[in-house]
Amino acid sequence: MSHEARLEANDAFAQLSRIMLGEESLPAILERLVQIACQVLPITVEASITLLSGDNATTVASTDDVAVKLDERQYGDDRGPCLDAAAAGERISIVDMRSDARWPRFAEAAADMGVLSSLSVPLPIQRHVTGALNFYATALDAFNDDTIDLAESFAAHAAVAVANAHLYETTAALAEQMKAAMANRAVIEQAKGIVMRDRGCNADEAFDALALLSQQTHTKLRDVAQQLVDQVSSTSQRQRGSTP
Repeated sequence: MSHEARLEANDAFAQLSRIMLGEESLPAILERLVQIACQVLPITVEASITLLSGDNATTVASTDDVAVKLDERQYGDDRGPCLDAAAAGERISIVDMRSDARWPRFAEAAADMGVLSSLSVPLPIQRHVTGALNFYATALDAFNDDTIDLAESFAAHAAVAVANAHLYETTAALAEQMKAAMANRAVIEQAKGIVMRDRGCNADEAFDALALLSQQTHTKLRDVAQQLVDQVSSTSQRQRGSTP
């Protein structure tokens, strides 16, 4: 466990405030957060971030494989300090993995990996998404009151950055979905116009014809429409090219 030089709390919070949404992906932002988290604590630790959405828990960033393995051990058991911290919104610390009886399977696995104490601090992100910032230390009772206060203060600042980044990425994804939906609708309207012209039918009948072809060919409606539009466009170009 080795990390860059320690950061003063104010410097760490300043780094969090400088995170520019849209310039980095959510995974990149989360990786920065765990690196800063390790630097701001006055002890040597590894860190990870757990995101909990519904029943799905994922380690979205970590500083070390040991942190990932210990997180995933909890996911496999469906219980553990990082899961409970995220779900309950409560700070959870383990002073000595060798004697903690709350999560014996996890504690035994941690001790076998040389991790003897841990701290999980909740990250309130959005209504349906919660998380935890997890710290793992090789020392016994590594997290004193001052260190815990600092970790909680950092987590509060980090939660804002994570929530903003998550919201930005979700909004961006929604915007892309809307653009795609609009493009799909546009090509379907074009295809309906072609069918209406060729068959002399109304808009509803044209849509039904496209839907039937979609079912018969096991092809998405949008793809059926695009194929028809492309076919007509290609035919039109050939006809223009052959005109003297």
